Amino acid sequence: MRHFDPRSALARLAAVAAAVFCCAAAWADEPLPVTEVAPGVFVYQAPYQLAAPANGGAVGNVGFVVGGEAVAVIDTGGSAAAGRRLLAAVRARTDLPIRYVINTHFHPDHTLGNVAFRDGTARFVGHRNLRAALAARAQTYLDNNRRIVGAAAFEGTEIIYPDEEVADTRRIDLGGRTLVLEAQPTAHTNTDLTVFDEATRTWWLADLLFVRHTPAVDGSINGWLKLIEKAKTRPADRVVPGHGPAALPWPDAIAPEERYLERLRRDVRAMVSAGRTMAAAAREAGLSERDAWDLFDDFNARNATAVFREMEWE
Repeated sequence: MRHFDPRSALARLAAVAAAVFCCAAAWADEPLPVTEVAPGVFVYQAPYQLAAPANGGAVGNVGFVVGGEAVAVIDTGGSAAAGRRLLAAVRARTDLPIRYVINTHFHPDHTLGNVAFRDGTARFVGHRNLRAALAARAQTYLDNNRRIVGAAAFEGTEIIYPDEEVADTRRIDLGGRTLVLEAQPTAHTNTDLTVFDEATRTWWLADLLFVRHTPAVDGSINGWLKLIEKAKTRPADRVVPGHGPAALPWPDAIAPEERYLERLRRDVRAMVSAGRTMAAAAREAGLSERDAWDLFDDFNARNATAVFREMEWE
């Protein structure tokens, strides 16, 4: 029988930790790989993963638009390291100044990389509710995501609040290129902001559109489905989802998400009407959709719980 050698075990653990650190260090300053989905529109297609040290919190689609005079960054990733990698991707494509950093909503995988762009020249822009939403969650986001992403990637991460707020519609000029920012009613969250590039008719829907990655309901399912119905009539050549491929044709891209949300609402509404419990909804609602989505078991029960609370008050 081999005897357990604690010194050997500790050595192996140290070797594994060193390997993880080396891997993280190897990509820490590497530009995020971006795809030019339309002229001057660059998107990082994130993996279908939860945030972890191995991905540095870069688990939401982010990117940038290059105009004749300046750049607008759209979302920044889930850590300072993810933000630095996005900044490196911008600089690999252009040396034009970054004039705007646009946050499409408050979730950490879209906002915690902001700090990488805090150089005194970029203006941070978001929905009129964004500041309050971030302030309410600031310490929780920092504490939880430091643990989830790991100290190496999270070092230097701060909450960066918007300098400018959008209450309705705002147009920003990048030099011969106009982006239309629209504050949306409560849907995925109460801070949803979309970005439309007039030059290429590319509509950045962010987390109003999930493809393959299970949607996350953190606002109002009724509001989300209402917004989808209206959005389908909007002309666009392509859309950029918050999670999914870098770009997709519109409006076909929204069909699977709409089906999932409708199924979830229908299931939960029936359970509320039958006097079933929230716990039952978390276990059973939406299960017919499981095979169509990645990370289903990580998100669906939480979605069902949120929808149950909303359906109780119909």
